[in-house]
Amino acid sequence: PEGKARSSRNALCHGLSSRTAVLPTEDLAAYQRHCAGSSTSTVPPLPPKLSSPRNSPTPPGASTAFPPSKPIGSAAPLILPAKKPAIAFDIVDAHRALAMLGLHGQRLSRQFQKTLQQLRKSQAERLERRQRDLKNAAALSELHKHKGLPCDPAQDGFVFSKDEVEAFAQRLMRLNESGQVEYIRSYAPPRSLRASAG
Repeated sequence: PEGKARSSRNALCHGLSSRTAVLPTEDLAAYQRHCAGSSTSTVPPLPPKLSSPRNSPTPPGASTAFPPSKPIGSAAPLILPAKKPAIAFDIVDAHRALAMLGLHGQRLSRQFQKTLQQLRKSQAERLERRQRDLKNAAALSELHKHKGLPCDPAQDGFVFSKDEVEAFAQRLMRLNESGQVEYIRSYAPPRSLRASAG
């Protein structure tokens, strides 16, 4: 099984679309800390930095696509490890790697935007359904009051509390009254004209 697990990653080149959450070159402990922090809150704060190549500002593969260079403005010579051989640099391979990373980055960005749009649509539909159910519950509450019957929103199939429905009904009545006052002040003719017309 261990050999099959290793051979299943033979074609791995960037890992941006990997089915595995953590690649062998990434830090499993940092990923587990991130998951533990995310599960404690519905809106977790973003961690300052994850030790994952897919979450770092440097694209994965960029560190190996280009050879290390001397810092700008520094006269100190670059010291390479003596045990590691020099990296063979090929500009064609580097361009190909950057193009591939850009392509996968755009694909992931499109997937994120599509998911975000679906989330916002779902939230808007849920809010609209809640407002509609609140209006219906408020109307039934006023009907029960008119008939002198006790009102229980749960018996009518609503998940709102009695106080919540009552507060919404009072708000609707205040909005209706404010609309009538606005109409009288803005659009209705003055009283003198109404009296002479009568």
